[in-house]
Amino acid sequence: MGRPFGVPVYVSPSWFLVAALITWVFGDQLDRILPDLGPARYLVSLFFAVAFYASVLVHELAHTLAALRFKLPVRRIQLQFFGGVSEIEKESETPGREFVLAFVGPLLSLVLAGAFYLGMKAVDPATVPGVLLAGLMISNLLVAAFNLLPGLPLDGGRMLRAVIWGITGTPMTGTIAAAWVGRGLAVAILLGLPLLTHTGVLGNPAQEIGGMDTVMDALLAAILAAIIWTGAGNSLRMARLREHLPELRARTLTRRAIPVENTTPLSEALRRANEAGARALVVVDGQGDPTAIVRETAIASVPEHRRPWVAVSTLAQDLTDGMRVPAELTGEDLLDHLRATPATEYLVVENAGEIYGVLSTQDVEKAFVKAMARPHS
Repeated sequence: MGRPFGVPVYVSPSWFLVAALITWVFGDQLDRILPDLGPARYLVSLFFAVAFYASVLVHELAHTLAALRFKLPVRRIQLQFFGGVSEIEKESETPGREFVLAFVGPLLSLVLAGAFYLGMKAVDPATVPGVLLAGLMISNLLVAAFNLLPGLPLDGGRMLRAVIWGITGTPMTGTIAAAWVGRGLAVAILLGLPLLTHTGVLGNPAQEIGGMDTVMDALLAAILAAIIWTGAGNSLRMARLREHLPELRARTLTRRAIPVENTTPLSEALRRANEAGARALVVVDGQGDPTAIVRETAIASVPEHRRPWVAVSTLAQDLTDGMRVPAELTGEDLLDHLRATPATEYLVVENAGEIYGVLSTQDVEKAFVKAMARPHS
């Protein structure tokens, strides 16, 4: 949709489904409130759906601006089935910043609700502008209230996590507590939302259990519960991964490599590598400077009987600046470097530029799996 503040905004295909559903439901409500509109009510309700998601975008932009203010990179904003998400690539350094980062979204939704309330007071409530402003006021209040529920992955869960982190001094403790509260909320919504609807607690007349309304209420509760439960689990997995990220070190994951010249036959290069106990080949020029990496998949694709006749240069990938990885990189810094220049292998170099070895993304992925499998400390 664009790049506000340099952050790309995307719309998930599921948004169109929700926009159509909002258009249909709100259109039926308009038919009861403003029957003179006729078929035009669906055009008005479509405008409401778009305006509602514009409010959600403002909510997410609040998170994005706070993250950028704290120098945290934001990959993108995505509007999707139920609301939106700001993909912040790094964790806040302090619980105070985490609390602020989570709170600004619901705060902006409350501010928008207040603005729509003031606008509603300035127009006739029995007109299209009056109904639209009232609907946007209520929807933003609901967005703020829902996001303030104290369980991950909601903003209220991140605020709870920040509070527990501040008390215990351990972010993982806060994540575990807020994630399990989130799972409790998921169960409560799954069981409680349909019952609240049919007992009239939410302001609707009490209804008998049964019929299409019951099915729709149960389906909505199941979708919300699934989103919250899954988000809480993902928060736990990401926290466990971040806890083990410092164990990812370029130096320890690097395969030993030997330098070979362009014209060296593959069979001879592999013989030298076996003698040296190396697992990778780096092509160098006449001055010994690295120019390319011989790809492991390319080596495997050459039959053994043809290897004496194939030069390593035909199997090599030319080096770019991003494919040179300092040997001292660790954790998120290492992952950020690899993400910026996707490749299958990278040349790992010492500070002075000497060849240390070759880092394979396959080895990094295996280290990820091991990190995820370990229990948290």
